[in-house]
Order: sequence, then C-alpha cells, then structure tokens
Amino acid sequence: MSSNVDLNIRPGYDAVISEIASYVTNFEIESDLALDTARNCLIDTIGCGLLALKFPACTKMLGPVVEGTSVPYGVRVPGTNFKLDPIKGAFDIGCIIRWLDYNDTWLAAEWGHPSDNLGAILAVTDFISQQNIAEGKEPLTMKTVLESMIMAHEIQGILALKNSFNKVGLDHVVLVKVASTAVVTKLMGGTKDQIKDAVSQAWVDGQSLRTYRHAPNAGSRKSWAAGDATSRAVRLAMITLSGEMGYPGVLSAPVWGFEDVSFGGEQLSLPQEFASYVMENVLFKISFPAEFHAQTAVEAAVTLHPQIKDRLDEIKAVEITTHESAIRIISKVGQLNNPADRDHCLQYMVAIGLLKGDLIAEDYEDDVAADPRVDELREKMIINEDKRYSTEYHEADKRSIANKIQIHFNDGSSTEAIEVEYPIGHKRRREEGIPVLEQKFMSNLKITFDATRCDEIYSLCTDQEALENTTVTDFQELFTLQNNNF
Repeated sequence: MSSNVDLNIRPGYDAVISEIASYVTNFEIESDLALDTARNCLIDTIGCGLLALKFPACTKMLGPVVEGTSVPYGVRVPGTNFKLDPIKGAFDIGCIIRWLDYNDTWLAAEWGHPSDNLGAILAVTDFISQQNIAEGKEPLTMKTVLESMIMAHEIQGILALKNSFNKVGLDHVVLVKVASTAVVTKLMGGTKDQIKDAVSQAWVDGQSLRTYRHAPNAGSRKSWAAGDATSRAVRLAMITLSGEMGYPGVLSAPVWGFEDVSFGGEQLSLPQEFASYVMENVLFKISFPAEFHAQTAVEAAVTLHPQIKDRLDEIKAVEITTHESAIRIISKVGQLNNPADRDHCLQYMVAIGLLKGDLIAEDYEDDVAADPRVDELREKMIINEDKRYSTEYHEADKRSIANKIQIHFNDGSSTEAIEVEYPIGHKRRREEGIPVLEQKFMSNLKITFDATRCDEIYSLCTDQEALENTTVTDFQELFTLQNNNF
C-alpha cells in the first residue's frame, strides 16, 4: 500500500464519550445528599443571577438577539420578563449566574463552576415543559432539574480531576459545554447514540482560550463565557437531534483529534466512575464574591481588619502564604484595568478585606479601586507558597483551599498569623455554611421581589419535597417579572 494515503477505517467511539453517554442514559440518582446539595446549589445559583442584574455590564448582554423577537414556548430568564428561544435563554441564564463569580466551585487539576450548566438545563426544561403543556402532556418537575444538575456536575467535575486544560491554555468552559451537551440531549429525548454524537460535536469545537482570565488580558468575557458554552451546548444538541452525524474518534484521532491538537498529545482520563461525587463535595462561595482560591485569604483578611484598621500607615509588609494554584491563577502586580481584572487578583481582594472588613461585588468597581490605600497595601504584599497547602489542595479527603496572612509593622511587631484552611462553603463546614447560604439567597431575592414573593419563593426552595414536586413552569413563573426594572 502506498505510504501517501490515510487508512480510512472509522473507529468506534472514544471511551470517554461512551462513558459519558452511558452515565447520562442509565444512571439513577439515589443519593439524598446529592439531591439536597443540588437544591442548595440551585437556590444559590439563581440568587447570584438576581444579584448580577444590578450591574449594567451584565444586563446589556441580555434579551433577544433582535429586539422585539417573539418565540413560541419562550424561555424565562429569572428576574426579568424576557421570553427567549432556548439557545439565547441558555446564554442569558448562564450569563447572569456566572457574572459575579459568587456561587459554586470545583477545584482539582482543572477548576470550574459546575453550576454554570444550569443555564442550559433550566432553559431546556422550561422550553420542553411549555411544549408538553401545549401538547396535553405533563410538564417536567424540578426534580428533573436537580437530577440533571447532579449529572452535569459529575461530568464536569470528574473530567476535571486529573485533566488540566488550563496547563495547555484552554478555559474550563469546555467542560461546561461537554456536560451541558450530554444532559440536554438526553432531556430533549436523545438516544444514547445521539448523546455520543452531540458530545463529540462539543469536543470538535475550537475551545476557548483562558487569556480573558489572566494578566495582561483579564476582562469581562470570563463572566459570559459560561453562558456562551451553555448556549452552544443547546445548539449542538438541537443540531444532533435533527439527524446530524457525530465524530467517534474526535479525541483520539492521530494528528487531527483533540488530544493531539489541543491537549499536548496527552490522553484524557476518567480516574473514577461517574456517580454523584461532585455534587456531594462541591464548594459554595458563601461569604465573598471572590475567586475561590482567595476565599480563605479574604476571610483571614477580614479577621485581621480590626487589628490593623487604625495602623495602616504603620504596616511594613503583608505576608500571604498560599498554595500553588492561587499563585498561578490570581497572584499579580501592576495596574488593574477593570472589575474582571480585580476579582482575579489575590492582592486586591486581600487589600479590600483588610481595609473594609468585608468584600462585596461593588468593591471591584472603579470608584472603590481608586482609593490609593488599596494599591499601597498591594505594594507591601509578599506571596509565599506552602507546599503542604499545595499538596492538600489535591488530596481527595481534604481538598483544602488554604491561605494564611500575617501583618508586619515598622516597629518590628506583627499580628498573629491567621490561617484558614477550609472556606465556609467547604463540605467540612456545611453545617455552618448552609444557614448563611440561605440568608444570602433571601438577601438576593429582596433585590428584585417584594416581601410576599420573597417569602413564597424562599418557603418553596427550602422544602426539598415541595421543590422536587413543583413543575418547571411554575418555578420559572415565580421568578418572572412583568416589567424589567433594569
């Protein structure tokens, strides 16, 4: 045979894709812990979306692509009166819930926010439910939403355990797209083979670069990247269900496959079977709208605030001891150009915590950043790595996100070293954290709704059985406004 030809024998589906499809098709959610955590994840995620509606930089992204467009069975976007096609609906929901970087997180070889998948899940279940009602069928219930969230969390999180996309410059939203594509293809009635086809399409896409998350290019795309990924997932599911073919060797094909083209020739791995592990162990951002690697640093800074607030001029150095991932992602010096730049800067977030004894979303805006004391503190910061912190960050029975801060003064004295190894949103602090998460949800509801509606939503969302039995259409109606107020 001539050496100048390719051997054109179509392979079977790559194992990773087949396992994803088998999981989504066959796995039964039986974990009460996973369902309860999914409910908390749902309310926290939607609450963060309502909070984001206060920011014009976010709301300018929302609404129909062409103003005045009307679509049948329009998807509702919580906190608005929009009724959108499911692709744009997924974008808008995904955009608001990720805008402030204030809900759940998964940390492993790859990082990410599995709740991002709710954009696709809620849009598609709302769309399907309205279609069902029009056809005389039963709408989907919120239990289906919770189960879909558990599955999407699992796919994204297990793929993240050992596969580091950031090390090859790719953004973690590739995993949102893959997970959402699998789950919404199933929700739309796709077979196991169609799920494989759709997931292969998600891998075929050129993947987003992380450049919008890092110096010197950090910017607001990181706040709508997840919405982009979820909307693409819905589109790929629809294309596949129209009869479009898939690409079985998309990951492993020599030269042209994802692993050779985009993953440095490394093989994607699944270190454990899909179940409900990720949802059960997910991290919540409860106290601060801060990139998760800085959560414990901000907590330490807030603890130190009373000791240093009247001694700012006496500070010689701010010593921050952290882990390798924080150093690689969010430790930076120099000018910070926009809110997205600031909320991915460890030094900025610590400075605000020290100065104010708190950190809220508005603290990333230009008026707060203009305070000269912020940069004065940043210039005094020393960043050290603790190898133990870096090791325990990856250990399955710990997954700590540790930071320690100590302030040194000109007279040679120092504060105590405040060490926080697990943030309040960690599984190890769940009992302490969930009441605070529920308070956060109520506070976010009050931004948009009157007291009666807030109480109605809160009562439903804190009752597991009642929420699971609520139809998606009724749930969405609770969060719909008659007129947008932004």
